[in-house]
Parts: sequence; C-alpha cells; structure tokens
Amino acid sequence: MTEDEIRRRPGGRGARVRRAVLDAAVDALVENGVTKFSFADVAARAEVNETSVYRRWRTRENLITDALLAVSDRQVPIPDTGSVREDLYLFAASVVGYLNSPLGRALARAAVITVEDTELAAAREAFWQSRIQLAATMVERGIDRGELRPGVNPRVALEALIAPLHSRVLLTREPLDDDLPRILADLVMDGLGTP
Repeated sequence: MTEDEIRRRPGGRGARVRRAVLDAAVDALVENGVTKFSFADVAARAEVNETSVYRRWRTRENLITDALLAVSDRQVPIPDTGSVREDLYLFAASVVGYLNSPLGRALARAAVITVEDTELAAAREAFWQSRIQLAATMVERGIDRGELRPGVNPRVALEALIAPLHSRVLLTREPLDDDLPRILADLVMDGLGTP
C-alpha cells in the first residue's frame, strides 16, 4: 500500500500519524515557542521519521499552521444553535475556556510572537484568516436568517467579540470571567443592530 493510500484512509495509519505529529507539534510550540520549533523535535516527539513529517508538511510554517488549526478546531468549535446571539456567546465562551487553559495561553502567546521570518508571518496570517473564515459563518447565518442587517462585516463582528479576550490574556493579564462571553456577545449584537 502506498503512502497516499494510507493517507486517504480515514481513521487508518495515516490519520493516527497525522494526529501524533500535530499533537507533538503543539507540545513543541508550547514548550519551546515558534523560534525553536523544528521538524526533528516534532518527529522525535511523535516517534515518526523526520522525512515523513517533511514529506507531508514541506515547511515548518505549514506544520505550525496545521497544528494551530487542529487544536483550535478541537478546542473552539463553531456553534450552530439557530441564533446568532447564542452562537456568538457559545463561541466566546469556548475561547474563554481555551484561553484559560495552559495550552490556550501558550498557543495564544506563540501565535503573536513577532518574528523577522516572512514565512512564519505568512503562516500566522494563514492561521488567523482560516479561523476567521470558519467563524464568519455564524454571522453569515445570522444575516441569512434576518437576525442581522445585510452588509454586516463578519470579520469586524468577530474581532469585536474576540479581541477583548485576547487583550486580557496577552496585554493586561486580567482574568477572563465567566460572564464576559455573554456581555461581549450582547455588546456585539447591540452594536450590529437588527434589520
């Protein structure tokens, strides 16, 4: 069986190897940060051959982006309750839970480290763009259902919802209280207005 066939088998060896590598990449990011991140370290942690990691991801930036996306997909899913207000609240609550964890705090810090490496900067941008595009569906569904006026900018709405959370974790080091997600979701909804 070829490596491509293994990779295509859902739940097969390829899926297990991918999960092991992504988990190892997250561990490496948390422990060492972006600047010391390497294929060799990730491969050793995942107990796979370094060439297998390189063959699948090609660059460390691709691996960093994929690892951050995988962990954020698991930790911060995109809700679909039928109410944009409730979706925004649940999304913000998931972000709070994630950022309150040691893993979430470490990855948030890793995601904003300033580096001179243009490829790392591009990987970070790809990560944020992907997450914003996924989360934008909450706002787009709200527009489609008539809960929000047409023309609402999903990115700006999400930034208004999430930026205060990241600001507290990364800048002011204030706690993320349990009532903050509801307050922010209501603030965003009130600011966006209804049709």
